[in-house]
Amino acid sequence: MPIVAPAAQLESAVAVAFLEGPAAHADGRVFFSDIWNNCILCFDPRSKQTTVFRADSGRTNGNLFDPQGRLLSCEGNEFGPGGRRRITRSDLTTGQVEVLTDSFEGQPYNAPNDIAARSNGQIFFTDPCYGDRTTMRLTHESVYRIDVDGRVTKILSQPAIQRPNGIALSPDEKTLYVVDSCPVLGGNRKIWAFDLSEQGEASGQRQIYDFAPGRGGDGMAVAQDGNLYIAAGIAHARGPHETTDIAPGIYVVTPHGELLGMISIPEDVLTNVTFGGDDLRTLYITAGKTLFTIRVNIPGWVVHRR
Repeated sequence: MPIVAPAAQLESAVAVAFLEGPAAHADGRVFFSDIWNNCILCFDPRSKQTTVFRADSGRTNGNLFDPQGRLLSCEGNEFGPGGRRRITRSDLTTGQVEVLTDSFEGQPYNAPNDIAARSNGQIFFTDPCYGDRTTMRLTHESVYRIDVDGRVTKILSQPAIQRPNGIALSPDEKTLYVVDSCPVLGGNRKIWAFDLSEQGEASGQRQIYDFAPGRGGDGMAVAQDGNLYIAAGIAHARGPHETTDIAPGIYVVTPHGELLGMISIPEDVLTNVTFGGDDLRTLYITAGKTLFTIRVNIPGWVVHRR
């Protein structure tokens, strides 16, 4: 008699963690989100200890340190109640938390996902909806810019992009990269690049890479040589909208769209990646319940350690 029942397939019965949004502080600590458990964690590579930085994170997804070393967080709206749908900035020295924006044109955001910051103080963030779409109060999924004076401007939306996810800047801060990952049949699995003006306006849209028909990119980071490190792929397809053609890993792609290679990661689902360490040559990768790390040859670019 067969051990496994006819047509049976291995499925996940319960998830205990969903890690996202790694951001490495200049002192070496790595802050990252556990959206499932609604907290921000902090890993200290010197002591190898992981502690809770913020117990109620507002379902934070993406994190990033700004040019002054303050922690920017995308408080989202996924994996349960308590999502605050806003962008916050935390001063690690004083503990002060500022709300930078919590609505657009009188409506709450969908689920702020990922964030990028410019040396001049401009902040860019994505606002898709990957969770319960009945909770959407906005009729679009867009990319926004926060100016130094606090004004918020929508800079990208449909039909130019379908569902914006990861976001990053080139080292010269003149190119904005956006992951467009729409998990429906025929949906985009693209990496876009846009020229970015001094005023923070995006133009000159061009495709850098297309992961279709596999699982597209999620988060990404940029190295000092300008190459993109993109978390993408999946080992077990979650539906007819994606295939396993793209194995889970960190894909290294040039600004001109040439695939240089892939760092294989043995866990679904990869979510994000950042550079850290004293020399910015340590990659930290969030995937499922695990924070992975690996050394690389080319150092990363981060706005708070220029």
